[in-house]
Amino acid sequence: MLGIPLAICDYEQVIAWMEQVIASGERGYVTAAAVNLVMSAREDSLVRTAVLGASLAVPDGQPLVWALRALGHRRARRIYGPDLMLRFCERAAERGTPIYLYGGRTREALALLERRLRERFPGLRIAGGFAPPFRPLDAAEERSSIEAINASGAEVVWVGTGQPKQEKWMLAMRPHLRPPMLVGVGAAFDFHAGLVPQAPAWMQRSGLEWAYRLAREPRRLWRRYARYNPMFVAGFARQYAAHRRDRGRLKG
Repeated sequence: MLGIPLAICDYEQVIAWMEQVIASGERGYVTAAAVNLVMSAREDSLVRTAVLGASLAVPDGQPLVWALRALGHRRARRIYGPDLMLRFCERAAERGTPIYLYGGRTREALALLERRLRERFPGLRIAGGFAPPFRPLDAAEERSSIEAINASGAEVVWVGTGQPKQEKWMLAMRPHLRPPMLVGVGAAFDFHAGLVPQAPAWMQRSGLEWAYRLAREPRRLWRRYARYNPMFVAGFARQYAAHRRDRGRLKG
C-alpha cells in the first residue's frame, strides 16, 4: 500500500505468529499501521526505515483495508491495535506469558492501565512498565530503561507512545532488548486505561474513527488528519489507476 507492505491476516494468525517467534527465540517487532503512519513513511526516511524494518505490519485503519480489497486482496481484514493487545493479553493470562508496558501519558496513567488489565485478565503477568517523558531520553535514562526491560523477563513489550514515535523507538531499541517481541499499538494504552473513549463500533466499521477522535482531541490531531487524509486519497487514487492499467495490459 503506497510502498508499505501490509499483512493479509486475521487476529488468530497474528497471535499464532507472535507465539511462534517467542517460542523460537527469534526477535522482531510489529506495527499496527494507520493511514497517518503510511503517509508519514512517504515523507520521512527514518519512519520509512522503521516501518519497513518491522517483522510484520498489519492494517490498523479501515480505509487501508478497503484500499487493499480494491487492489484485489479480498481476504484483507483490519487488525486494530487495541483489540490485538486485548486478545493477546487474554491468551497471555492463560499461558503465563509475561508482558511489559512501555508508554502511557504519566506514571499514574500507566498504573491505571496495569490495574485495568489485571482486573480484566486475572493472572496476567505484567513484568514491569515505564511511562517515558515526552522529551527524548538522555543516555543514562535510555540505558536504565533498556536494563529494566531486559531484567523484567517479559516476552512481549507493548509500546504505546503513538505513531510514528513508537516505530522509531522499536527500530532503535530492537538490537538492545531481550524480549522476543515488541508491538506498537498507538493509543491503546489510553483506551484501555479509560482515559480516552474509543469510537463506537459503527464508526470504526464505516471508516469514521478519525472523525470521532478528531472531535475528542481537535488541538492534538487536526494537523495530522488535515494533512494525511487527503494525501492518502490522492496517493491511493494513483496506485489504483496504475493497478487497473496493469490489469488491462495483462488481459490484452
